Amino acid sequence: MKIHGDANSGNCLKVKWVCDKLALPYTWVEIDTMKGGSRTAEFLKLNGWGQVPTVELDDGRTLAQSNAIIRYLARGSDLIPGDPYRAAQMDAWMFWEQNSHEPYVAVCRFQTVYLGKAVSEIDPHLIKRGYGALDQLERHLAGTKFLVGDAFSLADVSLLAYTRVAEDGGLALERYPMIRRWIADAEHVLGLPAVR
Repeated sequence: MKIHGDANSGNCLKVKWVCDKLALPYTWVEIDTMKGGSRTAEFLKLNGWGQVPTVELDDGRTLAQSNAIIRYLARGSDLIPGDPYRAAQMDAWMFWEQNSHEPYVAVCRFQTVYLGKAVSEIDPHLIKRGYGALDQLERHLAGTKFLVGDAFSLADVSLLAYTRVAEDGGLALERYPMIRRWIADAEHVLGLPAVR
């Protein structure tokens, strides 16, 4: 399997983390998205959307969209709850991540890390919505160890990717003790060094 990705992208790291956690063999193919690496004719044959991550399976089939990829890779593992209701709760968090978290938390980070903007140059609406997403996470994590109860799942992988680096985009985590505790717990489960 090949993972075509940008090592600085949380969406790409989700796929790497799941493969590493489940000991799935892969080759990492670094794609420089800022230099058009995901827009070449060769890449567009793999993924017509021109986005990373893209996984090229051993049989030549490809998958795109980070949460769909990790959902596929983790099938049959303990990263997906066996109980259908718990699995649906996991999916709900993963959909929420792409709809209500990533468009703000990740976009703030993209503007500073990739575009070189100062935090003061980020649209205040993005910052406000990013804090709104973090507020919701904090409230939920006040009552649970991980996003779906006491068991680590793909929901945690999905939300960890950009939450742990939210400060890169000007979103301060010091006022979120439950999020900081959860980040440390999730990093431990995945064997990641602490980001801060």
